[in-house]
This record gives sequence, structure tokens and C-alpha cells, in this order.
Amino acid sequence: MAPTSTPQTPFGCVLTAMVTPFTVDGALDLDGAQRLAAHLVDAGNDGLIVNGTTGESPTTSDEEKTQLVRAVVEAVGDRAHVVAGVGTNDTRHSVELAHAAERAGAHGLLAVTPYYSKPPQEGLVQHFTAIADASELPVMLYDIPGRSGIPITTETMARLAEHPRIVANKDAKGDLGRASWAIATTGLAWYSGDDMLNLPLLSVGAVGFVSVVGHVVTPELRSMLQAHTSGDVAKATEVHQKLLPVFTGMFRTQGVITSKAALGFLGLPAGPLRLPLVGLSPEQAEQLRRDLKAGGVHV
Repeated sequence: MAPTSTPQTPFGCVLTAMVTPFTVDGALDLDGAQRLAAHLVDAGNDGLIVNGTTGESPTTSDEEKTQLVRAVVEAVGDRAHVVAGVGTNDTRHSVELAHAAERAGAHGLLAVTPYYSKPPQEGLVQHFTAIADASELPVMLYDIPGRSGIPITTETMARLAEHPRIVANKDAKGDLGRASWAIATTGLAWYSGDDMLNLPLLSVGAVGFVSVVGHVVTPELRSMLQAHTSGDVAKATEVHQKLLPVFTGMFRTQGVITSKAALGFLGLPAGPLRLPLVGLSPEQAEQLRRDLKAGGVHV
């Protein structure tokens, strides 16, 4: 049974975009994934994204994706929303992944803008609609033009929001003005997809976070959210400022790389990366340790 959701927070409030643990020989580590998922939920996440970019979805097979969803749902599905990434730049493939995620027990779907192909906005409407039509699961859009090459415009968001199963957006556009208009006009539940902007996005109407730094600072993220929600803006700002070194350090290079390194520092399941991603150099690892310590993470 999935955790309770509301129209305002259909996937919970604090979600970590979870890495996919691998064994030392590069195979999928399902036991490690279950242990990591349990740790993250114990830390305060009420949702997890699996098979997203931070989960190295470009380099995991469809069968591995299904196995991962099933394992994480088994581990924490009664305590947290398990949202499966199904976005690709091939609509038919995304529809197949949506079907598979639903069969594996996912509670929702995350669909990123098709990347590299640069389809027109009408193509985005038809792409996301096909994914939403493919299952009975609620869908979170993922707007990240820096990686996909194109934005989802506010007008397109409004059209997509008319679909009964498209209920949320993960915002990594980095434009508070556009976010303000889209939140005001679409009715979509808004989630920050850019950790440095978590607090600013709350101030214009976001309901929560899909976080990378949640791997190491979930309690602090939840504290910031609760402070803001209760009207203690000064406390929320204090937490935000305390976390600035973590936000900076975790994105000095690619976030999957730093997340797996940070989890390794903490003795948590992560394992190696799959090419083309590579691990931190010794100098980069030491810098990450300094950044995390400066933000209050004991590594």
C-alpha cells in the first residue's frame, strides 16, 4: 500500500533522487539498494526517485530498472512514495518503461523532457501525454533544459496539467520568474530539482524537493521545509545558509559521482560508477570531504 498523498503533495515533500548501488564488479546491487532506501527513508525522506539520471538510468538495462523498482518498493513502499524514472528520448520506449514500472509496483512516474532531439512543444505535449496514458500512475514532469536542450514552456505546462494524471513538475530550469508564473497558472505540485534553489522555490510556491544532497542531509532539508511552512523564515534561511557548502561541493562535478563518493565516506551502499562516469580523483575526494564537513556532515 502506497503512503497517503494529497493533491498538494502527491509524492510527499522530501524526495531523494537515489543512486543505484552496484557491486565491486559493476553488477546491480539489489541488497545494497534496499539498505540505502531504508536508510534514506529513516533519515526523513517520504519519497524516493529510482531510475532517474542520478540512478544512472542511461546505463542500466530495462530489466535492471524493473528489478530495482521491485526491490525498493519491497523495502520501503509502505513508508515512502517510490517514483520510477521512465523518461527517454523515445516515446515508445518511455511507454514501455511506464508499463514495466507500474507492474513492478511503483507509486508514480518521473518523465524528463526528451533530450538531444529538441522536439517542438507540440512534440512534448504528445510525448508526455502518451506516458501519462500508458498507466494509472501519477506523473511528475521533469523540466531541465540545461540537459535536455529545450524547456517545457509555461504554456505547454498548462496544457499538460489538464491531463488527470500529470500532477507535478520537477523544476531544474533555474528561472524563478517562470516558476512563479507556472505555479500560479498550472495548478501542478511544484518540486525543486535544483538543491541550491530549494528555499527560493519554496518562497514562490513549491511544495518540496527532489534532491541529490538528500543522500547526506535529509534531516536538514526537512528542517528547512518545516521551518518555512510554519512561517519561521529566519530559521529556514539559517538552514539554507548552513547547507551552502554541501550544495556547492556536491555539484563541483557530476552529481552521481559526488553522491556515490559521499555515501562511500559514510559507509553506505553505493559502489562504482558505470562509464562514461568515473570516480573522483584523490584531490576531488578531499575537496568533497572539506565541503561536506563545512556543511556539518560528519565524514
